[in-house]
Amino acid sequence: MRRTEKKRLCLLAVATALLLSANVKAQDKVVVSTGADLVSGYYWRGQNLGGVSIQPTISVVKSGLSLTAWGSVGFDKEDTRELDFTVGYTTGNLNFAVTDYYFSPIKYFNYASHSTSHVYEATVGYNFGPFALSWNTNFAGNDYYKKDGERAYSTYVEASVPFKLGSTDLKAEVGCTPWDGAYTTRTDKFAVNNIAVSASKEIKVTDSFSIPAFAKVAVNPETEGAYFVFGVKF
Repeated sequence: MRRTEKKRLCLLAVATALLLSANVKAQDKVVVSTGADLVSGYYWRGQNLGGVSIQPTISVVKSGLSLTAWGSVGFDKEDTRELDFTVGYTTGNLNFAVTDYYFSPIKYFNYASHSTSHVYEATVGYNFGPFALSWNTNFAGNDYYKKDGERAYSTYVEASVPFKLGSTDLKAEVGCTPWDGAYTTRTDKFAVNNIAVSASKEIKVTDSFSIPAFAKVAVNPETEGAYFVFGVKF
């Protein structure tokens, strides 16, 4: 394990320890939540990452600080298998996060830059009310490398607008990558790689029981791919 990668792992561990320490010292309310999505396909930031998948999550939130674990396991052995950890902080409408993305089957504790399956991303976002913006950049790990061997700092920028039609909540989103990286097949060019509209609604099963469901229609203008995803939350 390289020294720099050890330092990054230690920083993530320290951040987690500080969050847990704050929970012990303060008497503020700690919110722990868990759940899972069952989706017809794994579509993310313009990329098709697999078919039918189970995507569990668990999070601990306290005073704006959060620690979240999220995963995805496809029914097909060729589908993406993923485990992510995110440390985040929200103050008002501003949020920051650092995420460790891990993709199997490469060994989890392999942190060598050119052979690891970990990718580290920094995120900053702001909710303006009528719309929200987020900037996400890979800063370490096995990011996409340019032909000259330099790190690409793959970046995804997204604008989203929530709105309502009747009793259904909808959201429109447009995502792009400002330069060559993991989100585009172009070289050193800006590209729009995600245009999508999603809807979410409670599906009533009985008078006292309903299931949250969502659907998304999306296109990737760069690859000319089109996607429709349906999911339910548990």
